[in-house]
Amino acid sequence: MTTMSTNTIAGQGTEERDTAGKQPAVRRRTSSPRRPAQGRQTRAAWILAAPFLALFLAFMLLPVVWSTLMSLTDTKSADLRTPLNVSFVGLDNYIRLFEDPQFFTALRNTAVFVLVALPLTLAAGLAAAVALNSGIRRFRAVFRVGFYLPVITSIVAVAVVWKTLLEPHAGLVNTVLAWFGIDGPAWLADTRFALPVMILMAVWRNLGTVMIIMLAGLQSVPHSLMEAAELDGAGPWQRFWRVTFPLLRPALLLTAVTTGIGYLQFFDEPFVMTDGGPLDSTLSTTLYAYKQFGNGNYDVASAAGYVVFVLIIALTVLQFRVLRDKD
Repeated sequence: MTTMSTNTIAGQGTEERDTAGKQPAVRRRTSSPRRPAQGRQTRAAWILAAPFLALFLAFMLLPVVWSTLMSLTDTKSADLRTPLNVSFVGLDNYIRLFEDPQFFTALRNTAVFVLVALPLTLAAGLAAAVALNSGIRRFRAVFRVGFYLPVITSIVAVAVVWKTLLEPHAGLVNTVLAWFGIDGPAWLADTRFALPVMILMAVWRNLGTVMIIMLAGLQSVPHSLMEAAELDGAGPWQRFWRVTFPLLRPALLLTAVTTGIGYLQFFDEPFVMTDGGPLDSTLSTTLYAYKQFGNGNYDVASAAGYVVFVLIIALTVLQFRVLRDKD
């Protein structure tokens, strides 16, 4: 009995040692097939990403590099056949830009457009969102669609419609004014009204985007905070300014950045409606770059595009500093 128990225990010990010795071999056998599987996944990932990478290189990275080189050389339209014959001029194109009075006019018009249209768009969109969130109960979906419809409409179509409405003789606006004995001006041919009209059109067209984002932010405000503020004696304006508005900072920052970037690049409105006139009163920096490109001055046009790029970065950084959450 004792001998059998000893043999059994010894056999079990031997089996345990054999098993322990075989475990690393089993692990090595199970871990080896993973490398081919990972290689197949890597190849599949590169294959799936290849179309995007090809489009990115062809339509994003290569144009950026090429435009950078053009802004530092004297590239003209005549140099397209012999691109290697251009000369490096450094920052001369940028110096030419800031010595051009027309470019300063374009910068001033763009600054006025952004500084006036951006706050008006944010204020109008926020007001519409507050009205839809609390004041308007019936037909709320209809109002949402109505405010947002201009956003999804082609800007060229919107500009053509506004241009037709503002025609001095047959336009609807001057026709309605004539009913009240008012002689309407030539809106788009007058330096006093052309840019304000485009600002008004931009606010009307873009407030829908701000409204949708602000409405989502308003609906995410906890009711418990509003009830606590009301119990503490805060009025409607105090509840909005002290409770609601701080919670809307992320939504406000998003809309301010995206709308500001779009306004700094405003091009379609003056291109379709006035071609930058009258007397360059609606000429924007992007339209200036487009005209320089059309005249064959590819070097100056590229430099103007990078000036707009720097302005976009500066405005975005400023908005993040002012509107970001202080917490």
